[in-house]
Amino acid sequence: MAPTLFRTRTAPEPEYTPEPWPEIGETWKPEGVIVTQRFLGLAGAVVLVYTADAGVNGTHYAVACLGCTFHTRSRKAGDRFISSETDAGEIANRHAAQCRALPRDLPTRPNDDAAREIVRRRLNSERRSDYDVTVYLTDFHLDRLALQRSTAWIEEELQRLADEQPEILTAKPRTYGTGTEFTILRLPKI
Repeated sequence: MAPTLFRTRTAPEPEYTPEPWPEIGETWKPEGVIVTQRFLGLAGAVVLVYTADAGVNGTHYAVACLGCTFHTRSRKAGDRFISSETDAGEIANRHAAQCRALPRDLPTRPNDDAAREIVRRRLNSERRSDYDVTVYLTDFHLDRLALQRSTAWIEEELQRLADEQPEILTAKPRTYGTGTEFTILRLPKI
């Protein structure tokens, strides 16, 4: 009898499912967030570099530590956004090299009312007394890990707020391109 090159399967092999490692954020993929890099802090906390769908202003990045309260969307004081993944990675690596925070539980997805409150707080923090402020989806980058909502959900919520509170937020078709432009109206003078 000649030896065979192929063996026959007699029983199905069990399917392997890797164990999730939530303490390092490997399997955590919150809605509306695209994690591009992960760094490990000194005591095990994960520092994420992340972004969201590219908007009309291009792709911008944010950095957040899942162990401490560190988060940023700017390279240094005066900058508005991090526009390069390399710059964001340098910030995250620098933070990870000095952060002694232990890993915390991953943020749970908030219910819709809690998510709406996060959006309202962001809008209030952007509101000024001397000029109107255009709202960009990148303004919500710092809140994306807490929101865990898609860009479409944020836009729908902004439209709902503009309909319900036109004295605070207005919506109009974008002058250039497609979509809607939202503006936070200045605080009334007392």
